[in-house]
Amino acid sequence: MSSELWQWTAAELAAAISAGRISSVEATQSALARLEQANPAINAVVDALPEAALAEARAADEALRRDGPAGPLHGVPVTIKVNVDYKGRATTNGVVANKDHKAEQDSSTVSALRAGATPIIGRTNTPCYSMRAFTSNDLHGATLNPHDRAVTCGGSSGGAGAAAAAGIGAIAHGNDIGGSVRHPAYCCGVYGLRPTAGLIPGTSLSMPERKIVSQLMAVQGALARSIEDIRLAMQVLSRRDPNDIWQIPAGDIFSTLTHRPRKVAVVAETQESPVDPEVTAAIRQAAAILADAGYEVAEVEAPSFRELVEHWRLILGNEMRGGLGQLMEAHGDWKMKRMLEIQLEGVPVVDTRDGLLEGLAQRARLARKWQLFMEDWPLILTAVSWVKPMEDDLDVSGKMDTDWFYAVTAPYMGTPTIGLPGLSVPVGTVPGKPMGVQLLAPRFGDRLLLEAGAVLERGIGRIAPIDPARD
Repeated sequence: MSSELWQWTAAELAAAISAGRISSVEATQSALARLEQANPAINAVVDALPEAALAEARAADEALRRDGPAGPLHGVPVTIKVNVDYKGRATTNGVVANKDHKAEQDSSTVSALRAGATPIIGRTNTPCYSMRAFTSNDLHGATLNPHDRAVTCGGSSGGAGAAAAAGIGAIAHGNDIGGSVRHPAYCCGVYGLRPTAGLIPGTSLSMPERKIVSQLMAVQGALARSIEDIRLAMQVLSRRDPNDIWQIPAGDIFSTLTHRPRKVAVVAETQESPVDPEVTAAIRQAAAILADAGYEVAEVEAPSFRELVEHWRLILGNEMRGGLGQLMEAHGDWKMKRMLEIQLEGVPVVDTRDGLLEGLAQRARLARKWQLFMEDWPLILTAVSWVKPMEDDLDVSGKMDTDWFYAVTAPYMGTPTIGLPGLSVPVGTVPGKPMGVQLLAPRFGDRLLLEAGAVLERGIGRIAPIDPARD
């Protein structure tokens, strides 16, 4: 194990802090030093919190001596996304108009981390209104991929993905309404979990109340360099918050993992999209690792991802036409406005009661189709995206083909429409060339994802922090 604490996993730090071998202050100082060293090259953290983090670390050390650990990540430094409330700081969401929009109380995320004595070293970047697959905005600038500056770090939790990959904090909080955890994890070569909707509360009271479609799709998640760190993050973040009207008790979903091989449907190719051979190779590599560990794997045809992403565009796009899209038009930067045009391009207008109700009924039909498939195949191994991580800012480059974009991104962008949990695993990643696969499970099958993810982690080996690429 490296003597540089910022290179340790969260689980390693937590164990050492709890045992008194290191202090939270030492771990936090190391993470802050790494932030100062690596962040200028990638702009992952756009609101650094060194004084507050060290104060939290000192308090964590004192609380540990007095009362013992407050949670499984006691004293471990982490980052959060700049689109959730942190009392006294601006919840900018990457929007210039929100630069002074200070939160009067903490979000569910920050409250849970504080209760778990987990210092927050900084807040990570997101695209304007957190609604692009690429991370830049006019307020905080662009976040660059530490593997390759020409390749996107993903979005919308692109700052989180870049921070986790570069070792800026052991765990990075993110959120996901259309791939915003799994896609940055894929682009940055780390793990990323989109949990089942409802398991992790996600209230930020300074922000406008979400409309119903967004409430059904949006989740809080985590990105990290190990599966165990993801599991521990979920334990902390699942703390009850009565402000969240959808929260469901997590029970033992995130308790210590066991080895329970299951049937796995492998979807390594598709007729619905172009497919890069590197993506197919990573999926088949992951399938071989699972098979060697006792999983029953077979290449089968799953229900349509393209059908899911078209439904996602229909119901979320029309909700945006009546709410968030209007804010984007008024306050968004030009890249966000261009992405809004792309998202709504060719999407039928739904402006009647019956149209909305039919959209929700179709959601139920799609969910039932996938649930029935997963009765036989409780795990699906497939792509995050059918193509390698894209050129940065491809969506506003003039080279964007809308039909191609939604075809290749359907595996990560479409699944939130029916609430499926998903895990991005960096199979095939080497320094400078991120790659990965996605595991999907039925709702509340998050434990199955983490168990299979742990098997893949043993197969591919430890993911070390990467030094950011520089010009």
